[in-house]
Amino acid sequence: MSAAAAASPPEPLSMKAVLGIPTMRRLWYAQIVSVFGDFVALFAVINVMTFELHATAQQITGVQIAYVAPIAVLGVLSGVFVDRWPLKMTMVGSDLTRAALCLLLLFVHSVWGFYAVLASISVFSSFFSPAQGVAIRSVVPRHGLRSANALLQQVMLLMRIIGPTVAGLIVHLLGEKVCYIADSLSFVASGLVMASLLLNRPTEVGDALEGGAETRGLARIWADMKQGIGFIVHHPALLFVVTALAAGMFVMGCFGPLVAVYVRDTLERSTQTFALASGSIGFGLLAGISTLNAAARNVSEKVLVYCGLTGIGLGTLLLSLVPHVAVLFIGCILIGVAAGAIIVPAQTLVQRETPAPLMGRVGSSMMSAIFGAQVGGLILSGILAEHTSVRRVFLFCTILVAVLIIGGKLFMEPKETPLAPPTAQEAA
Repeated sequence: MSAAAAASPPEPLSMKAVLGIPTMRRLWYAQIVSVFGDFVALFAVINVMTFELHATAQQITGVQIAYVAPIAVLGVLSGVFVDRWPLKMTMVGSDLTRAALCLLLLFVHSVWGFYAVLASISVFSSFFSPAQGVAIRSVVPRHGLRSANALLQQVMLLMRIIGPTVAGLIVHLLGEKVCYIADSLSFVASGLVMASLLLNRPTEVGDALEGGAETRGLARIWADMKQGIGFIVHHPALLFVVTALAAGMFVMGCFGPLVAVYVRDTLERSTQTFALASGSIGFGLLAGISTLNAAARNVSEKVLVYCGLTGIGLGTLLLSLVPHVAVLFIGCILIGVAAGAIIVPAQTLVQRETPAPLMGRVGSSMMSAIFGAQVGGLILSGILAEHTSVRRVFLFCTILVAVLIIGGKLFMEPKETPLAPPTAQEAA
């Protein structure tokens, strides 16, 4: 074998090949079970609030805010502990604690009670998600990370599509309390799977973290937080994809709640049109993540992120300029596919470029930016819609994406980072 051939980047692994890794396969199974449980429980909560408590539209939106806001706030902090705590125990502890908290839903009969329990569950989710990212990095070769992330995102989107239907049947036949118990059991099942995994951090993690031994307590936590954020800020490629992903989620946050108003007021259509439009976004996301992972395996993360931003901008521009039902579906699918072109490449680049000692902090900082942008979009969409039209809000989203594309080219242009050849351990 020639030296050039030996130094060439390895061929990206397919999803099937990644699922051939036993630990990754178990992580995937656990994701299926726990995400399904989450969707069933959330559907039941919204059903109770809507038809029993007669909650307003703003109170229903508050469910989503309560579920993601703690992650946005605590994300940066939780990564500090994820980088120091035992990885397996962090994931198992998070799962079992969330299983117990889900059972509290059995005793809730008020809007604020639901907010409190969902926010508490979200607090422990803020520890699980970055830990899961570290686990994936530890068991999947670098050239398989994109497929690994695509697999986990596919689970999320499939549950988004089929979850409400299944949850509706469970609520109708068995009642909401069964949904809460099912969610609790799903976390127990996930925790048992996590407990069976063999997860080992690289040996250099502990050595690197001991470098700050001269500080203690809050000063050390603050120093660790700054180290994770500083790594993103001073790494152009990561700064670009994290900013792009946050902007994409901000647009999705603005877009989601206003689709119903757009259908009702601008298109003068019914609930059925709104349901089909919402499904089109989920279908587009699933199609984007699935097809791009296969068809664009050798396309760089940078190019995919630019394509994704462009697609989101075109989708919102179409909706702002052409108020037609057919264009609504085209725009929703386009936005979904484009978001899929950003989500997986961004996660992959973060895992690939971040040193192992910083994986928890960098991953949680990205998570905080994503959920913070989503909450901001949910809140700002309502404020903007009160002072202007929905179509102008969509046009604002288009302008925001265009500014980010230009800013990325001028100030955050990431350098190409070729995949390193696999190590002897990975090749084995």
